[in-house]
Amino acid sequence: MKKLMKILIIILCILLVICIYIAFWLPKFIMTGNRQTLEEAYNWQMEHYDASYYNELDKTDYIVKGFEDYELHVQFLKNPNPTTKYMILTHGYTDNHIGTLKYVKMYLDLGFNCVIYDLRGHGENEPTFTTYGIREAKDLICVIDDTRERYSDITVLGLHGESLGSATTITSLKYKPQVDFAVCDCGFSDIENVLRNGYKNLHLPTWLYDVANFTGKIRYHYVLGEMRPIDSLDDNEVPILFIHGAEDTLIVPKNSEDMAQRTKGYSEVHIIPGAEHAMSMLTAPEDYVEYVTGFLKKISIIE
Repeated sequence: MKKLMKILIIILCILLVICIYIAFWLPKFIMTGNRQTLEEAYNWQMEHYDASYYNELDKTDYIVKGFEDYELHVQFLKNPNPTTKYMILTHGYTDNHIGTLKYVKMYLDLGFNCVIYDLRGHGENEPTFTTYGIREAKDLICVIDDTRERYSDITVLGLHGESLGSATTITSLKYKPQVDFAVCDCGFSDIENVLRNGYKNLHLPTWLYDVANFTGKIRYHYVLGEMRPIDSLDDNEVPILFIHGAEDTLIVPKNSEDMAQRTKGYSEVHIIPGAEHAMSMLTAPEDYVEYVTGFLKKISIIE
């Protein structure tokens, strides 16, 4: 009997250790996903569309000090035709600045210079965890301020974000940056609904989110429940164009619809039929350009 009890205690201890390990592994998995290299990102672009135009552009690389002096690698893409309009583009999770090239050509054609950069923990930046918009938005504010100081001829400054980049863009608006508009593609309103939906799709218990929310605060000192870009929109007056793929199962279109309803300023929402996550531009490029062009005309950015 004593031997059996000892075995049971050992088994229970092993199970407890495994549960604790999984509980603290969850936030690591959520906040430190495998990042693409610049080469991997460029190869992906070339497999899906012609990104070779990038090689001919006049580029300038530099470092911007972000939140808490974190160094961000930034690249300026000069429009072949002189212009005083500028765009800052922010990529998605696990991607890097090369991932924004699918949008850069459109903005060059619309008469913008483009500033692209690596989110913290991505690309050429030092490894660190992701806070789904909290620290990233403060970094973006630093990039915005640097852009305005570095390029004194700016007459128009816009933001474009994809997925995490969209969430970062939306969250930055609570700091009242000096920008004229934002284009937000497949962003999440809050990370909780994304994770719970993901667990559900994988046939896993949705309460795993609650576990990760608790252990994430202990491990990283940030709470998943506070990663809510939508809360930045209550008094926002910057015009926003929301674009979302109808077949996006990772971040469902309702996220963009909810944020469009929440913002105080002018907004539009366009759902792209047949497009999966972050694939709207590649699924319907002509429609995408038409929506962005129409939006910019409505808010008097272009004629």
